[in-house]
Amino acid sequence: MARQLKVLGIDCGSALVGWGVVSQSGNKFEHYGYGALRTSKGDDTELRLKDLYEQMLEVVDRTAPDVMAVESVFFFRNQTTIIPVAQARGVILLAGAVKGVPVTHYTPPQVKSAVTGYGKADKTQVQRMVKQILGLNEIPKPDDVADALAVAICHLQTAPFLAKIQS
Repeated sequence: MARQLKVLGIDCGSALVGWGVVSQSGNKFEHYGYGALRTSKGDDTELRLKDLYEQMLEVVDRTAPDVMAVESVFFFRNQTTIIPVAQARGVILLAGAVKGVPVTHYTPPQVKSAVTGYGKADKTQVQRMVKQILGLNEIPKPDDVADALAVAICHLQTAPFLAKIQS
């Protein structure tokens, strides 16, 4: 039997980054852990990015994913938050590259569509589906963690089709 692909899903933020590791065997999904990385709001930007980078390296080392699936910065109503989120995302991508883990990118509508079947699903619908798909007793908190698990599920749902198209 072939080894299962372990996907580290990431939902980027500046103060909080959700992560979750998921694999799939047939129609069954299994999670290997999830959590949130936090930085201190009182620290300077460069220190927060360094802290986030070090935490991300630790998660990659601990979970040994085959691939990272990262949610893309898609659309922000608040222009003041897009720069810190993009900086955090850059540090996360760097951690993947340093550890030699391939990185894939998915937009929020792609994630929503893969998890719920509807690209404009609301946050609650996505969270409920993550709980159901993974057989969890409750929706993971904070919301960023459930979103990260959704990104990992999205990759597992999408990657086989992309592989067929590319071959």
